[in-house]
Amino acid sequence: MGKLEDSTLFAPKFLENKLKFFPYIKEAVAFGAGRPFAAAFINIDPEAVGNWAERNGITYGGYQELASLDRVYDLVRGCIEQVNRDLASEPHLAGSQIRRFLILHKELDADDGELTRTRKVRRRIIGERFNALVDALYNSAEGARIESDVIFEDGRKGVLKAELKIRDAQAAAPVAPLRRAS
Repeated sequence: MGKLEDSTLFAPKFLENKLKFFPYIKEAVAFGAGRPFAAAFINIDPEAVGNWAERNGITYGGYQELASLDRVYDLVRGCIEQVNRDLASEPHLAGSQIRRFLILHKELDADDGELTRTRKVRRRIIGERFNALVDALYNSAEGARIESDVIFEDGRKGVLKAELKIRDAQAAAPVAPLRRAS
């Protein structure tokens, strides 16, 4: 638990879990503690999004290309905006709606230290490793360039380079609680 810059309650695990209920989102990492708003990194589920792309006649060459497609960003934005609508009905969390997001160019991986062996997000490590991306979420950038070291399954090391898009998500107006008749 933490707070946004304006003291609004911020529960990153709660946001991440709500996002992971959508079949197209495999992993989510929420940021916002001490910041003006909540933002998120998204890992798409390559199988679910790949099936969706196939049904919609969208061709792609791999995870990185699929994750960069505008239509995939629109798909993910719809999921985030549904979470925002749900949060709008919870007075203590309405202010922590996700305002900006990006889809990571690679899947988070335990071998890269980004997840535990039980697949729990290591938010601090991810925040440090992708600090330039976190900063880009908060500086009104429309994209960011990233180079990240990766370890392949056979133990070889390499570098992935990508131009990532950053998109805004619409926040929902807070919903007033229903009054009980007296």
